[in-house]
Amino acid sequence: MSPAEPLTIVTLRRILMGILVLGLVGTGTELILLGHIDGWQQLVPVVLIGLGVLVLGWHGVTRRAQSLRALRWTMSLFVASGFIGTVLHYRGNVEFALETYRTLAGWELFREAMTGATPALSPGTMIELGLVGLAYTYRHPMLTRDAEDSPF
Repeated sequence: MSPAEPLTIVTLRRILMGILVLGLVGTGTELILLGHIDGWQQLVPVVLIGLGVLVLGWHGVTRRAQSLRALRWTMSLFVASGFIGTVLHYRGNVEFALETYRTLAGWELFREAMTGATPALSPGTMIELGLVGLAYTYRHPMLTRDAEDSPF
């Protein structure tokens, strides 16, 4: 590809797939190394990442519309888990902050919860990975026109 040649949709899809694979492997490895496996709530992102890797492998082998639809559903679960995880991290930090400093309220409590021991915004990685996966599937030519009109 020459410097003046524009990126094609196929090239952009490959880049998105590469980013998604690297993100899944890196985030999954980090969660396991951090011991993010204590209880079912902490296992959710680890299991979803494993599912994401399996669905991507399925899609890589079959290159079918069914695997793309499964990828869409899986990536939608990533986005939902990221929002739920952010709430859970924040609530846990609020509880800890109030146990430590009973008089905290308002901005001080919010600030303490956002900068607490549990990174409140780290579940946003799941949202980001989910959005990258959804961008990969957006208007993918393997999907039928009927499926295109549906968000999943």
